[in-house]
Amino acid sequence: MNKRSELKTFLVSAKKLVNKLPRFNSRFSNKIYDNHQKMIILIFRQKMKMTYRGIVRFFRFSSKARDLLNLKKVPDHSTLVKFNKRVKAKILDCLLCKKPVEICAIDSSGFETTYRSYYYATVWNRKEKQKYRRYLKISIAIDTNSRHILSQKIRIGPRNDNIDFENVIKTVKCKYVVADKGYDSKKNRYFVLRKMKAYPHIPYRKTTGRVYEKLGIPLKFNKKIYHQRSKVESVFSVIKRKYGSEILSRSFETQKKELLFRLLAYNIDRKIIISLLVIIGFHQSLFNQQKVLLLDYIHLQQHLLECTGFELFVVEKILVQVLYLLFVFLFFLQETYLMFS
Repeated sequence: MNKRSELKTFLVSAKKLVNKLPRFNSRFSNKIYDNHQKMIILIFRQKMKMTYRGIVRFFRFSSKARDLLNLKKVPDHSTLVKFNKRVKAKILDCLLCKKPVEICAIDSSGFETTYRSYYYATVWNRKEKQKYRRYLKISIAIDTNSRHILSQKIRIGPRNDNIDFENVIKTVKCKYVVADKGYDSKKNRYFVLRKMKAYPHIPYRKTTGRVYEKLGIPLKFNKKIYHQRSKVESVFSVIKRKYGSEILSRSFETQKKELLFRLLAYNIDRKIIISLLVIIGFHQSLFNQQKVLLLDYIHLQQHLLECTGFELFVVEKILVQVLYLLFVFLFFLQETYLMFS
């Protein structure tokens, strides 16, 4: 998929996502821009790693993007800033992937919020030896199968991981919960067992007492299930590499919303990748089926072809290559149709 087709698919997927929200906050709204259009632009801004002025400039030059959002006029950057301040974080949290899963993994990470340049912090201001430790800390729960983000909790760091365990995991419906030793406590394990009706796979510290599933039956620890926890580290790595590890907003509320828009952009990209993998797998399976049927037909009709074994091998290779080129051509036609439609 080329860049142009990828951006178009992203905008279409974002448009489907925000359909859950009301189009206008009030019947007395000016109706120039609706909530869906402004929400998509803010999500797309995180995808492109742009500023408010940069994303406005992009939509002014891209008529195709304006047509996808039904934009007759591109909103000013101040309109987007005011909408970002007005929208509530709970609304953005509701747009995350909410679905029952088999294995849920939880972990936390930090995002930089400093504006000081490297020169200011190391050279010009070198007499001040104090370290800037303030950052934005986020705890997330993901589906280890699809790697979609299910829930989140954002606060100002540094803070202990353990305090956000229940807030992140209480809305998730799953069969197993995996976490590292930072979440090791009897309270967390009993919360998963009794409240969530799930099974925790959290390694014990040396000083932690054992937890029992029932009277006399200790909790079992499955290493194969626990090793699914590493996928949440991959999710954090993808978010920081694709969308950046620095938060540009200044106040805590706007920083929180900016990070939530980043999570929504990640979920949309992940959904597109899974859809492409399904399409490619379908094409490969269809090609393999046609290849097997073609080879069976050649072997059954060998006496009609009246050719030697070497000639038959050459015919097989040629026909298989022709079939492969045919499927590549069909896939190219499909991508071309999606690009220009």
